[in-house]
Amino acid sequence: MNKVIVPVDFSDTSLNAAKYAAQLCAGYPGVTMLLYHLAEDDVDAASAPERLDELCKQLSTGGDFSIEVKSVKGHNFIDHLEILAKSELADLVVMGITPRGELAQKFVSSNTLKFAETGSCPVLIVQEAAEYKGIKNVMLASDLENTYYTTPAAAIKKFLASFNPALHVVNVNSEHYIALTEHHEKEKKGLMDHFQEFSPEFYFLRFFDVEEGLQIFAVEKNIDLIITIQRDHSLVHRLFKPSQTKNMSYKGNAPVLVVHEEKV
Repeated sequence: MNKVIVPVDFSDTSLNAAKYAAQLCAGYPGVTMLLYHLAEDDVDAASAPERLDELCKQLSTGGDFSIEVKSVKGHNFIDHLEILAKSELADLVVMGITPRGELAQKFVSSNTLKFAETGSCPVLIVQEAAEYKGIKNVMLASDLENTYYTTPAAAIKKFLASFNPALHVVNVNSEHYIALTEHHEKEKKGLMDHFQEFSPEFYFLRFFDVEEGLQIFAVEKNIDLIITIQRDHSLVHRLFKPSQTKNMSYKGNAPVLVVHEEKV
């Protein structure tokens, strides 16, 4: 990774995401973390630079990486962040999310979920209670559909290469029985071809509730990070509808990395 953007609105949720991002970046020379704030009024715009500088000092307690700050005044947060991510050639945007009431979700979490759907760059969704404890076990949730051509392997491998974790590829399907179908064997091979340097282990879970299966697996295997592939709405066979991705982001403490599928 080279550039990581962390939007900050100074809520507890965004501050925890910034803390998590700083710990994630620590130990990787050359990585720059950009703390970004979009002020919507003059009072906010006047106080933001000082608050960002103070946050920068708090996060710069160790680790061989640099922190920059940027504050601008404007509206349309998603549009501004999308432009920034592209202009900065960001490798990752880290954003917080909260499981609390509807009001908190409206002002904090909705922007996270909306930006994750833009496809501007990979987005790491960090739950409000998440604590960074290293990236040792990663779960890649796959629907096993056209895996060789639509899996964004380059983006995923770029992230994995920074941490070299154990990679667990998980498919949840109510139709799984004893032996894999010919179709699933073929799709498994497609993923193996992409990620062979990480020696992935494959798991095929028989659950009717996809979200439940993933969460149970995450707990049992001490998963530090979940990777999901955001599919286009036009695809008929997809595992993760937006509502499922949202629900998974709200539950548990393992952050969720959202990467968009390759177009074919």
